[in-house]
Amino acid sequence: MADLEGNISAKQYFVDTPQVTPGFHVKGAGNLDFGMKHRLGRIFRSDGRTVMLAFDHGYFQGPTSGLERIDLNIVPLADDVDALMATRGVIRSLIPPAIDKALVLRASGGPSILKELSDERLAMTIDDVVRIDAAAAAVQVFIGGENETQSVHNLTQLVDAGLGVGVPVMGVTAVGRELTRDARYLGLATRIIAELGAQLVKTYYCETDFEQVTSACPVPIIMAGGQKLPTIDALMMASRAIQSGASGVDMGRNIFQRVAPSAMITAVNAVVHENMSAADAHALYRELSDGATD
Repeated sequence: MADLEGNISAKQYFVDTPQVTPGFHVKGAGNLDFGMKHRLGRIFRSDGRTVMLAFDHGYFQGPTSGLERIDLNIVPLADDVDALMATRGVIRSLIPPAIDKALVLRASGGPSILKELSDERLAMTIDDVVRIDAAAAAVQVFIGGENETQSVHNLTQLVDAGLGVGVPVMGVTAVGRELTRDARYLGLATRIIAELGAQLVKTYYCETDFEQVTSACPVPIIMAGGQKLPTIDALMMASRAIQSGASGVDMGRNIFQRVAPSAMITAVNAVVHENMSAADAHALYRELSDGATD
C-alpha cells in the first residue's frame, strides 16, 4: 500500500490555497473543450457556484413525500435554482421545455429500495442525454460497497461517452449504512471519482475536515442535502460546506419537504451565492415563510 496508516497525519492539503483554474470559472475545467465548458457554465454561475434542486428520488423510492405531484410541487420552484436534477422520464413528462435551467440527468439505476441498492447499471445512453439537451449526466458510485467495481465501470463508461459528445459527468458518492461519512472516506471516494474522469462530484458533508475533502478533489464538489433537517441545521450545513470549499449544494428533501419551499430556495441561494450566514439566511426564511419553524 502506497499510503501507510502512519503517514496519514503527514498529508498536506494546503486548504488555504485555492486551486487555480486559468481561463474559466469552474474548478478544474480550464483544459476542457468548448462543449464541456458551455454545459458546465449553465450549471455554475460566474462565481463558480451552483444551487441544484434534486428530485430524482423516485427512480428507486417511488412517490416520495413532497414528490407525489412534481407538476404542482417542483415545477413552480424551477425558476429559482441554477440546475435541476431529475430522471429522463420526469423531464420529458412534466418539465416544461420553456424552463431555461441546466438539467442534470440521473443516468444510473436498477434496484429499488426493496433490494440491494449498490447493484446499479447505466440506465440511459449518452445519445439520449444529448437529445434532452442536458448539461450533465449523473451516475451513482458505491466506493466500498458490495458492487463497487460495477459502479466504477458505470462511471468510466459514461465518462468515455460524455467525452465523445461534450457532456460532463457528475459522480455521486453513495454512502451505505455500513460506511462512515467522515473526511477520510469522503476524500477517498471523491478523489477516485475525479481521478476516473468525472467533471464534478456530488457528496455528503462531514463536520470534521471537510475542507480537506474539497481541497484534495480537483473538480467541483457539490454538497448533497440528504435527509430533511431542521431549517437552521440545513442552512448551517450548506454554509459550512461552502465556506469549506464546496462549489454548491444539491438539495432535495431539505427544500421540497419544507412548509415554504420557495422561501428555502431563496435562503439557500443567499448562503451559496451571497455568502450570507446561516443565522441571517434562517431569519430570511422565516420572514418569507410567515414565521415557519420547520
